[in-house]
Amino acid sequence: MSLADTAPKPHDRLRDYLGADMEAVNSLIRTRMASEHAPRIPEVTAHLVEAGGKRIRPLMTLAAARLCGYADKDHQKLAATVEFIHTATLLHDDVVDESDRRRGRPTANLLWDNKSSVLVGDYLFSRAFQLMVECGSFRVLDILSNASATIAEGEVLQLTAAQDLRTDEGIYRQVIRGKTAALFEAATEVGGVIAAAPEVQVAALARYGDALGMSFQIVDDLLDYGGAAGDMGKNTGDDFRERKLTLPVIKAVAKADDAERRFWIRTIEKGRQEEGDLDHALTLLRRHGTLEETREEALCYRDAARAALADLPDHPLRDMLADLADFVVERVN
Repeated sequence: MSLADTAPKPHDRLRDYLGADMEAVNSLIRTRMASEHAPRIPEVTAHLVEAGGKRIRPLMTLAAARLCGYADKDHQKLAATVEFIHTATLLHDDVVDESDRRRGRPTANLLWDNKSSVLVGDYLFSRAFQLMVECGSFRVLDILSNASATIAEGEVLQLTAAQDLRTDEGIYRQVIRGKTAALFEAATEVGGVIAAAPEVQVAALARYGDALGMSFQIVDDLLDYGGAAGDMGKNTGDDFRERKLTLPVIKAVAKADDAERRFWIRTIEKGRQEEGDLDHALTLLRRHGTLEETREEALCYRDAARAALADLPDHPLRDMLADLADFVVERVN
């Protein structure tokens, strides 16, 4: 094991640096996910919230606020808001995708049912909006409500584009900007807004969050064709089996000859998958170099995230956010 393998990860260093804030956020999450009249709500929510997620999004909100000199406590409410929105989308996603694993554990819809997952997700969205309002900033409310709408729009676009080989890279980027990058962007932007930071800094935080979110989702999609199950809480090839058109496949379809295109039509569009199809899909991705091309795109977004930080104050948190951008792409070789 190398020194790099044992060194603290950037999100762990952020969590240590922001320890008191994160304790307050976790306490707030536990308090606000409670329900006096519907005990299933905290049962379902706790299953996901306590599942050991990295809490990257709320950490970004806390870091952005502190980096910009914020000294009060409303950023803790905003960090909890971001986590509630994220958790709500996960509950809904698992129903839509008919998933049975999340972060290495059975999904809520598998343990309870689809109805419970959808309704508890709705409850968390409502809790998130209550927390936003308590902060008393119309601009914060505007940013986070717009992000919530963009997330839903991205999910619907993904649903309509799924299994359609006409889906191109532009649509893919629009999908992941909605389903992932929008919340990353909002998480950092509201940190700057609540801190009353100069507009150049607020804009830089928004650019950082957007680019980091794009890189994060592209790498997640890439890991599905080469990551370990323990890294992702799912098995290699899950996206292929679920017939998801992610960037490596979209690139391979664009380069496919007639025989290869027939393979993609059978496995993705028609869903007739056979033994050995995943291995053949991996062969095609490697043949056309689409895994490496996808990684290069993730690196470009990483570079954009790091460049955005140049407009922010010199601070240990700025260095940690830069390291976080590196870590996102270092998850895949």
